[in-house]
Amino acid sequence: MFIDEADINVQAGTGGSGCKSFRHTRDVKGRKPNGGNGGRGGHVIIKADSGIHTLREFNYKKNIKASRGGHGGSNNKTGRDGQETYLSVPPGTLVINADNNLVVRDLTHINEKVIVARGGKGGRGNAKCANAEPGKTGETIRLHLDLKLIAEVGLVGFPNAGKSSLISCISKAKPKVASYPFTTKTPVLGIAEFNEKEYKIADIPGLIEGAHAGSGLGDKFLRHIERTRILAFVIDLAGVDGRKPWDDFFSLKNELMLYNTELNDKSYMIIANKIDLASAQENLKIFKNKIKEPFIAISCKDKSNLDEVQKKIIKLL
Repeated sequence: MFIDEADINVQAGTGGSGCKSFRHTRDVKGRKPNGGNGGRGGHVIIKADSGIHTLREFNYKKNIKASRGGHGGSNNKTGRDGQETYLSVPPGTLVINADNNLVVRDLTHINEKVIVARGGKGGRGNAKCANAEPGKTGETIRLHLDLKLIAEVGLVGFPNAGKSSLISCISKAKPKVASYPFTTKTPVLGIAEFNEKEYKIADIPGLIEGAHAGSGLGDKFLRHIERTRILAFVIDLAGVDGRKPWDDFFSLKNELMLYNTELNDKSYMIIANKIDLASAQENLKIFKNKIKEPFIAISCKDKSNLDEVQKKIIKLL
């Protein structure tokens, strides 16, 4: 299951208590305090891990707590520091403070990490102060995790346009492919390679009119293209669902603009799919006249012109 949002509560470890201890010697009158300090509580750290692709784990693990520090000992022995607790998330995860909605860190790079809750300081032993002190409580914070896929190319189109077929043809991703709308219900990330160049390509679930306002969960899907470098509009040139291909293109561009005007600044390409069908041949000339932009006509079914698509992607990248 692909989960791209999660709410969690994290608590760093409490510091260990300082020790109250005295050393008796023959040559020193009275007792000499020798209680050691407590160790620091463990931090909670979030790290971007290339091996993680979803926030699913946090559906079941909502409350995370790091270990406390060890208590101080006699003879000025300092307690051990609490062990750090690491939480692995996919690269592209926004870590947000749920109480004030401020971004703690945008983890866009593999192995990038951030301390989200610091462990409490250990208490001082009576060798350092008159009375041994308890350890400080670790920080507690509520977090909202928001995953936005990182890919060079984002495939956008209406349902049943052939995006899943395209990504399965040019990458190692194997999404479910069928001849009915809404086969893809969650984003799919694939790794494509062409002429010894590798790139990530994301298949965004089919959009519908009003996607920018949340229709068909469109706003949930559109946010995954914000990090892409290139947009690839996949158009059903055959109009098998009764829509006009040229209207699809203009509607998609409009939905993106209404969602985020910055998407207009991205490089894009147009892929007209299903050229193998007779109705696509009939629509081809009208499509050219209507959109007045370069496009690549392909067929995922017979794999025609797929190399041209990859060449164009590499050139844009």
